[in-house]
Amino acid sequence: MTKPPPPVTPDGRYLVVRGRLWRRSNPNLKPADRHLLVDALMAARRDVRQALSSADTVLLKNARQRVSDAKIGLGERGPAWWSDGAPDLNRHMARNTPYAAWFSDVSNASQPNESVGPARTQV
Repeated sequence: MTKPPPPVTPDGRYLVVRGRLWRRSNPNLKPADRHLLVDALMAARRDVRQALSSADTVLLKNARQRVSDAKIGLGERGPAWWSDGAPDLNRHMARNTPYAAWFSDVSNASQPNESVGPARTQV
């Protein structure tokens, strides 16, 4: 059984993981640019894993910087990619943001219905 994808805010700016907002990548990136940035991000993450397993602090610092650079290029970090003046709520708990009502509805809808047995009366 596959896990459903995390919910995305109605404006498409964030996805929600464990109740926290995470900024999505800029949807206005050209597909070729996005592809290059995602490839760079994945390579940098592999290098982070390798550096951690080998305790190579120089490689780790370099790899983490490359992860950050790729995320900035994708729009997941750094300046917000939207231009309507809305604040960046990256890493905020959804319940503490203007998305609270939406998130409550989404959370309640994704909860499995618990069946309640027939009412028992005492005799």
